[in-house]
Amino acid sequence: MVRALHATPLLLILNCSFLCGQELPSGMKIWFSKPAETWNDALPVGNGRLGAMVFGTVANERLQLNEESVWTGEPRRDANPDALRTLPKVRQLLFEGKYTEAEQLAQSGILGRFRRDQASSYQTLGDLNLKFRQLKGISNYRRELDIGEAVARVFYTANQTNFVREIFSSAADQALVIRLTAEREGALSFTARLSRPGNKAGFIAQNNQITMTEHVGDGTGVRMVARLRVLADGGSLVSGGDSIMIEKANSVTILLTAATDYAGIDPLAVSAAQIEKAAERQYTDILRDHITDYKSFFDRVRLDLGSSDGNFFTTDARIIAMQNGYTDTDLIELYYQFGRYLLISSSRPGSLPANLQGIWADGLRPPWSADYHINVNIQMNYWPSEITNLGELHRPFIEFIDALRPGGRRTAKEVYGMKGIVAHYTTDVWHYTEPLGAIVYGMWPMGIAWSCQNIWDHYLFGGDEEYLRSKSYPIMKEAAEFCMDWLVRDPRTGFLVSGPSVSPENSFIIPGNGGRASMVLGPTMDHMIIRDLLQNTIEATIVLNTDRAFRTRMQRTLERLAPTRIGSDGRLMEWPEEFEEAEPGHRHISHLYGLHPGNQVTKQNHPELMDAARKTIEYRLSHGGGHTGWSRAWIINFYARLLDGEKAYENVLELLRKSTLNNLFDTHPPFQIDGNFGGTAGITEMLLQSHAGEVELLPALPAAWNKGFIHGLMARGGFEVDIDWENGRLKHARINSKLGNPLKLTCSGKVVKLPSTEKGKSYHFGAGLSQLPDR
Repeated sequence: MVRALHATPLLLILNCSFLCGQELPSGMKIWFSKPAETWNDALPVGNGRLGAMVFGTVANERLQLNEESVWTGEPRRDANPDALRTLPKVRQLLFEGKYTEAEQLAQSGILGRFRRDQASSYQTLGDLNLKFRQLKGISNYRRELDIGEAVARVFYTANQTNFVREIFSSAADQALVIRLTAEREGALSFTARLSRPGNKAGFIAQNNQITMTEHVGDGTGVRMVARLRVLADGGSLVSGGDSIMIEKANSVTILLTAATDYAGIDPLAVSAAQIEKAAERQYTDILRDHITDYKSFFDRVRLDLGSSDGNFFTTDARIIAMQNGYTDTDLIELYYQFGRYLLISSSRPGSLPANLQGIWADGLRPPWSADYHINVNIQMNYWPSEITNLGELHRPFIEFIDALRPGGRRTAKEVYGMKGIVAHYTTDVWHYTEPLGAIVYGMWPMGIAWSCQNIWDHYLFGGDEEYLRSKSYPIMKEAAEFCMDWLVRDPRTGFLVSGPSVSPENSFIIPGNGGRASMVLGPTMDHMIIRDLLQNTIEATIVLNTDRAFRTRMQRTLERLAPTRIGSDGRLMEWPEEFEEAEPGHRHISHLYGLHPGNQVTKQNHPELMDAARKTIEYRLSHGGGHTGWSRAWIINFYARLLDGEKAYENVLELLRKSTLNNLFDTHPPFQIDGNFGGTAGITEMLLQSHAGEVELLPALPAAWNKGFIHGLMARGGFEVDIDWENGRLKHARINSKLGNPLKLTCSGKVVKLPSTEKGKSYHFGAGLSQLPDR
């Protein structure tokens, strides 16, 4: 029986006699002593594309279901027909300082005219409800998510019988799996029912299977299919409508598969083939293969920051304790690995990239349509991918940006009359790229250009030259083509500037009239992104030995690009003039892009910009900045890059105390998954950095993490890194060279240079970076 496979003592503090498969204590489990009261308390499982939120209610279990491609909408074009002739007029108004007039003209003459929230949306696949009968005397309840195995479990006692549920989403079998067991034969009696909001889905229940179908979005969207099959040991089954009734079974395995026609496949045939294949297998084999597959990713990185007593308490109690000042080191470790769990569970090769909510979203219109915001959010989703040794999971993002190219090419030509590719602040699975919405967020053409930073990083970490040649470089080249066409000479300074554009979602007070504006010529972030893109694309041409004339053009453009400037108050300037911020504590701190994720603000090259960046953050925080989860997560990365471990750590604590839900989901509010990923990336940056041409160990180690280790991280150049420290100092480091590149290693001011390394060989270093013999 399943229960026997996991039978170890339960935590004593639960005060229950039921031995329900729990180690003592458990470091990699999110757990509760009660069912989820809301969606934000439920536990997520996923295989990259098929997911569920597990509520764990005893008498009426709810699993809210998702499949990554359940989207309304369709491909569409919305280029403003007046855009080409409006652009030069808008630029002239901006050069004249007529910001209000320029924004009014751009709103009517450049931005598209349809509403984003009416165009398309990600949607729930539906719900699976399990309604149990005749349960009395419920006790010994426990609900958990084991992120070490990617299995959710529910334990309880009823009718003097111990029950166990196991739920996971298998990538190996492309199925959601629910296993129900009881220690007494014939104890399982319940009804399994599929449903979907809107009352437009069709259902067929025959024998032991339910099929749910719908053409979502009232026919403007994908055709979706979900299939559920009940495999019972003992008892009887009766099916009809949208339900299957199970009576007096000994154990039950429920399989659910789902597919849509988004990628041109037949969802009826695909979901049928998947469920037939899974149904032929033994449950123990399905579980084993799922855990093996998942752990092949998850076990690559191990983190130990010291111990605390938090593991003995429910996760919601631990969050409250943190809010009340308790420092739970083990919870930080759990949060860190939960970010990796979420990426493994929402982004796999061949899948769509993780959206604003990963793959987990309830209802027919989730917040911001759970779409792909490309003005920080989707990029942040993938910040931990390379550094935490999950490089393969980065590729869905790269493939998605590649799929934007045809639309991006059309938009560049139709809206701006330029070559190359462009996209704006957000997009969806239909790959629209036009500018739309309000000026403050919509008039920003840097979405693909920023994404190229992630794309170049994928090469720096993995060294796949063929992938660079065939996939990444073509994206980067076309993005660079647009940016060079886009830049315009500022007659006042002679520098090339970007615009009309904004510093994403932020605004300033117009000098003289007190009004608000956001659009300028020359926002700092644009120039940082363009500088990053051109420098990286130049490097790519050198690696690939191609496009020398294009390389020369990029080099000349860089020489003329407006520089990053420091204002009279010592802060980095966000706009070309020292405007007064309309919201001094704004959540976006876009003009620090060059600090993170870029590499233009470093101690090695521009220490004066490091000081200005610190003042910028301090000013924002002093005015209420960092109030959203993802913004707080970005601040952790900023302080790590500033080599300030104490400030980075302070913001790790703030992220957990103020922007983390009971199930460890990040909250904007509402839930947004980017903060989880950004938090994991920030903790990694505190322990290892490689963006400045060297591999730096423990660059921002706080005093609170006096002793610990992290094993399995990745550094640019293809180095896998293990770090152990004690008394706040390096104790031992292992550097495995996966590509055979030169290595410059630094730690606490010490430097070791290896002009060449042997591919596949590990190099060991002790305190003070003393090189140790091979092991």
